[in-house]
Amino acid sequence: MLRLSLLLLGVLQTSAMAETLAVDIYSNEQLLQLMRDGTYLQRVKADDCQLVQDIEARAEVLKQPLYQFLWGEMLNQGVCVKQHASRGMAMLRTSAEQGSAEAMIKLADYHYQGKLVVKDKDKSVQYVLPAAANGSLAAQIMLVRLFSEGYGSPTDYELGYHLLYNNVFEDEATQKRALSLLRALAAKMPTSVVERAQKSRFYTR
Repeated sequence: MLRLSLLLLGVLQTSAMAETLAVDIYSNEQLLQLMRDGTYLQRVKADDCQLVQDIEARAEVLKQPLYQFLWGEMLNQGVCVKQHASRGMAMLRTSAEQGSAEAMIKLADYHYQGKLVVKDKDKSVQYVLPAAANGSLAAQIMLVRLFSEGYGSPTDYELGYHLLYNNVFEDEATQKRALSLLRALAAKMPTSVVERAQKSRFYTR
């Protein structure tokens, strides 16, 4: 009987450990990578929506920017919760106000696509510019694309060009895309301004 009890206890402990492992909350590093891969919502669903309360608490109570982004997107898309776009967008804006480049880019993209909000590409520039200035390559690529399409202020073209031109690229495909966008933007700028923007240090006029 004792042996059976010990065996059952062992099984229960093993099951409890397995369950704990299954619902481990994401680290900031994991969450950032999921965001950059665009798979964060798929991951939440793949985890059988077990982390909804933890995600909500980290967003609403602890006010962690990455979790505010994730919670906002879950609300926007109705993933594991009832869709509530106004609340989701408010959460994304709060995340952006706390400095989340990912939230700034997502808000810019929503305004670029006209999804959940009125299409306003100049507003996209307003959201993505701070993220680009803080070093986000994805934001810099989006900013230069917007500038090359004629959105935003021409007075900011030099900064946008400078940031992307002087960044480092992890793969050839991204580099080629950046060079293509830079050529398109350069066509809208005086040659002297382009040459100045290519310098490693940025000088304002």
